[in-house]
Amino acid sequence: MSVARLSDPIFRPLSGHITSLYPPQQLKLNRTSVLVTKTMKRNWKLKMSMVEQSPPKSTVDIKQFVDFLYEDLPHLFDDQGIDRTAYDERVKFRDPITKHDSISGYLFNIAMLKKIFTPDFYLHWVKPTGPYEITTRWTMIMRFVLLPWKPELIFTGTSVMGINPETNKFCSHEDFWDSIKNNNYFSLEGLWDVMKQLRIYKTPDLETPKFQILKRASTYEVRRYSPFIVVETDGEKLAGSSGFNTVAGYIFGKNSTTEKIAMTTPVFTQAFDADMSKVSIQIVLPSEKDMDSLPDPNQEDISLRKVEGGIAAVLKFSGKPTEDIVAEKEKILRSSLLRDGLKPKTGCLLARYNDPGRTWNFIMRNEVLIWLEEFSLD
Repeated sequence: MSVARLSDPIFRPLSGHITSLYPPQQLKLNRTSVLVTKTMKRNWKLKMSMVEQSPPKSTVDIKQFVDFLYEDLPHLFDDQGIDRTAYDERVKFRDPITKHDSISGYLFNIAMLKKIFTPDFYLHWVKPTGPYEITTRWTMIMRFVLLPWKPELIFTGTSVMGINPETNKFCSHEDFWDSIKNNNYFSLEGLWDVMKQLRIYKTPDLETPKFQILKRASTYEVRRYSPFIVVETDGEKLAGSSGFNTVAGYIFGKNSTTEKIAMTTPVFTQAFDADMSKVSIQIVLPSEKDMDSLPDPNQEDISLRKVEGGIAAVLKFSGKPTEDIVAEKEKILRSSLLRDGLKPKTGCLLARYNDPGRTWNFIMRNEVLIWLEEFSLD
């Protein structure tokens, strides 16, 4: 056991007080340091609170950039082109299969697409999405002219464009496609999406109803159709041909004025109910015609009707469209729309673009269409 020696210092607390082991001078310094530390923490918390309540305002005029893009982007692929002075020299461009890190590379990519694909670019909207960020929504349709059948490659999506606040110019441009999930560079999913669109579809060189592609998902397109007129009669099955000769007779001159009317594509068959029990077969009439200028049908079972147009989801497929195949495609399309939160209407249409007696099955172009209750690109 340890025994205290007389020479060892003995500390005895005074009654009612706690005696510190530190000298008075050191105790004073320690208390001062604690006070300074507490004050600094309190001031730091106050500053952080002020920052949270009043974030620094951007010096970038975001509206000016939005207005500029509305004017400039429609010239992306025309002879005028975009204004390169609006971009930093070290602008960063990315899409799922392409990247460039300079304005020269960015413009080279645009020139290459223009030469090989003759693209059509449609700008839907431009919105600010951050103090130094703008997002655009667009549709781009490219025709691969190097292949004999000149396939159409359709891309829809958004571009997020960053602004450099020091130069007041665009410093980045990143594309996101609606048709794929992995939009990072280099996306094998994106490459496969391109390859799938190179397949052969035979589309006759005839007038079709006018529409604009708003969105292309992985399995379907969303289109806005302009109004069009059809001549129609009752059919038996969605994939059947019953009634075709009757409506074709109308455009071949069997009408009140014996007028011959130009053939169009596709031939529609429409099911008006979920059971597909009520079906009509329709031929679309040329767009220059209106209800007042068309001759009356000679037969009572033929009628003319104006389709008001609207938004439709479309699934495209090849091969001979038998009743079972069409029913399966309709089921796939409707399920996809419900999964994506869209509101499909009852019934559907089958669009057939080719003469089945003169076209190989594997290059036939067929589509199933379902009208949508409502649709927003936001």
